[in-house]
Amino acid sequence: MTTLPDRPHTALLVIDVQNGVVDGSHNRDSVIANINTLVDKARAEDVPVIWVQHSDDDLKRGSHSWQYVPELVRADSEPVVHKLYGDSFEATELETLLADRGVGRLVVTGAQSDACIRSTLHGAFTRGYDVTLVGDAHTTEDLTAYGAPPPEQVVAHTNLYWQWQSAPGRRGGTVDTGDVTFAAGD
Repeated sequence: MTTLPDRPHTALLVIDVQNGVVDGSHNRDSVIANINTLVDKARAEDVPVIWVQHSDDDLKRGSHSWQYVPELVRADSEPVVHKLYGDSFEATELETLLADRGVGRLVVTGAQSDACIRSTLHGAFTRGYDVTLVGDAHTTEDLTAYGAPPPEQVVAHTNLYWQWQSAPGRRGGTVDTGDVTFAAGD
């Protein structure tokens, strides 16, 4: 249903599953296992897998914290989008990569639920993409000391509100790993 013409394909986005981002995050190991399941499925179905990697003062490019977790292995043919902002589209080549692949629908995984995941969901949606969030394949750290709800509530709330996201010509949605399909109409 995307509003982007001639974009029948789907891509899997793996956002910021970096050592310094997910260390100590809620359900870290099961989230990474679910992302691995999705990466394997996407590769088996020739669906583009696009990796997104954040840099900032705490995630210095090239540092251990900046590296993707060792449990996830990117294939050489899979692009990496380097970003400085929460929204994976902002000041990056992501839109060009997706356009070149005819992608109008995104399946989103990664971290953090209440930051880069939400920013990218909304960034993609406002740019005309259909956007599916994988509800058991994103996570966040515990920010209750700063007044945030516990991480399991942040994840649950993100899943809840994205499940009903819609606008003219495009839609959001939340599914679990076992229910992900990469067919554009799903």
